[in-house]
Amino acid sequence: MPKKRKSGGRTGSKGGRDSGVHCAKCGRITPRGKAKRVTKYVSLVDATIGKELRDSGAIVPRRQISQWYCISCAIHMHKIHIRSSDDRRKRDKIR
Repeated sequence: MPKKRKSGGRTGSKGGRDSGVHCAKCGRITPRGKAKRVTKYVSLVDATIGKELRDSGAIVPRRQISQWYCISCAIHMHKIHIRSSDDRRKRDKIR
């Protein structure tokens, strides 16, 4: 049977077992090399207070939150998109 992907659908890992991560939406345990990580920044202060602080020249702290999604949930939530076979060969950054 032909092999569809050289990487086997995983990122970074050369061999062996990856540790599992829980999907943030459905809770499924997915190998870390196969799961999609979405990182977003959350401000620690209220939006109106943060705007006033930024206008006065203060540095407003923000927190980085990383969430892992299984492939099916990432596609369902439009975090990743299904690409055609020609687009899969391109080495551009996936959005």
